[in-house]
Amino acid sequence: MFLFRTFVTKVYAFKIAMSELTPRPIVLSGPSGTGKSTLIKKLMNEFKEYFGFTISHTTRKARPGEKHGQDYYFTNREAMEEAVSRNEFIETAEYSGNLYGTSKKAVEDVLSKQKICILDIDMQGVKNVKQTNLKPRYIFIKPPSMEALEERLRGRETETDESIQKRLCSAKAELEYALTGAYDVMIINDDLEIAYEELKGFLSQDISNLQKQKFKKH
Repeated sequence: MFLFRTFVTKVYAFKIAMSELTPRPIVLSGPSGTGKSTLIKKLMNEFKEYFGFTISHTTRKARPGEKHGQDYYFTNREAMEEAVSRNEFIETAEYSGNLYGTSKKAVEDVLSKQKICILDIDMQGVKNVKQTNLKPRYIFIKPPSMEALEERLRGRETETDESIQKRLCSAKAELEYALTGAYDVMIINDDLEIAYEELKGFLSQDISNLQKQKFKKH
C-alpha cells in the first residue's frame, strides 16, 4: 500500500503577442517513461532551425546523464517558490515532493525567434495551458501498454518501487484524460522510428509553413 500525493497546481495569467505569423506552439504530454524526451531530441536534431524547446524548471535531483540548462533547469524549492511568487511561470505542479514548472521567459524566448515552441508538460500542465492564450497543438505520447511502461521505468534503475508505483498510478490518470479528447493526436510509442514518423507527419504542415516564411525572407 502506498500513499499517492495528488498534484498541487497553479495557473497564472499569461498573455503573449500572438500574430498570424507566430508559429503555434506544440505540447507533448504523456506518462513518464513513454519516450517524449527521445522524440523531442530527434525532432530538434533534424529540424533545429524550426523548433525551440522550452526547458522546464524542477526541484528534483538530476538523473544520470541529465544536464542543467539542457534537460531541465535544476533548482531548489526556495528559489522556485520565489520565482512563482513573482508570477514568472505559466504553470507549476508538485509531484512526489518536487516542483515542476514552465517559465514565461522560456516560451517567449522561443516564440521571439519565430520558431515552433515545444512544451513537454504533464496532464496538469496541459489543463493549465488550455487556460492561456497560447493555443498550442496538443500531442499525447502513449505507451504500448502499462506493462511495457512499468518495464521501462524499472529499466532506468533510478527510482524506488514506491516511486514507480506512483508514476504508474499517475499514468493511468493521464491515459484516462487523453481519452476524453483533450489532445489533437495520440501517438503510441511502441516502435521509436514509427512513432517519430507519425510525429513528423502530424507536424509536416507547420514545418512547411515555416520553411516558406524563411524562403520569402531570403
